[in-house]
Amino acid sequence: MKYVARAADGTPLLGDDDGFVPLNAADPALETVEDALTQAPDGLPDPADATAERVAADDLAFGFPLDQPGKLWGIGLNYADHAEDLDEVRPEEPASFIKPPSVAAGPDTPIRLPPMDVTDRVTAEAELGVVLGRTCSNVPEDDFESVVAGFVPIIDMTSEDILERNPRFLTRAKSFDTFLVAGPYIAVPENVSEFLDQVAVRTVVNDEVVSENTLYGMLFKPPELLNYLSQSTTFQPGDVISTGTPGAGVIEDGDTARAEVEPIADLETDVVRQ
Repeated sequence: MKYVARAADGTPLLGDDDGFVPLNAADPALETVEDALTQAPDGLPDPADATAERVAADDLAFGFPLDQPGKLWGIGLNYADHAEDLDEVRPEEPASFIKPPSVAAGPDTPIRLPPMDVTDRVTAEAELGVVLGRTCSNVPEDDFESVVAGFVPIIDMTSEDILERNPRFLTRAKSFDTFLVAGPYIAVPENVSEFLDQVAVRTVVNDEVVSENTLYGMLFKPPELLNYLSQSTTFQPGDVISTGTPGAGVIEDGDTARAEVEPIADLETDVVRQ
């Protein structure tokens, strides 16, 4: 499996399990992460052939993995167990929302909780993110692999007390700065179907597993979500669909939140109160 990333200083990176190189050292024609995403469905260069030495992931600081965040779609109540925990009726169609690019943060940036007088109950939710690599619309489920570049761990945040006041406040409850953390890198598997069969998602707060599930627990699998959303939206390279969480954990100042999305590396970040 290959990986696309951005270092904390903004340098686009290409890697595998043996380490990372600057993206343009692997292919001078690839200058941005979005360039790599566009090429990903057809295959990325081998980092071993790059004109630079590889650096281990543990020796790098990673930022948000996209140069320019595009559309950030979220899916609610997509795990049957989570819907039952919330005493919600299972949706007959995917429950979706969209977040502005200003929410985007990488592993190098802490989650910044708003002041207590704005919101006093925020939850963190681990999710699998699907990253698009092609401009596309009305995508049949069978064409999923031809337009998807890769997959990324995500921690999505919700201000639950704002949402509880009125469900029409969903956009505000989801859209505070740093309320979507992604990284450390985008995984580009050789076989997408085999990759999805291996995925397990865990929400972890302060090293305690809050909830976990596999994609078999989803009501709508990633190809179904893309098919549904692309009927009304044209997707571009770098757009992301965050596919829903198996469960949420309340976070407070001083906590650590982690999304464990196998078989990709864990995404972990600190929580601070503004």
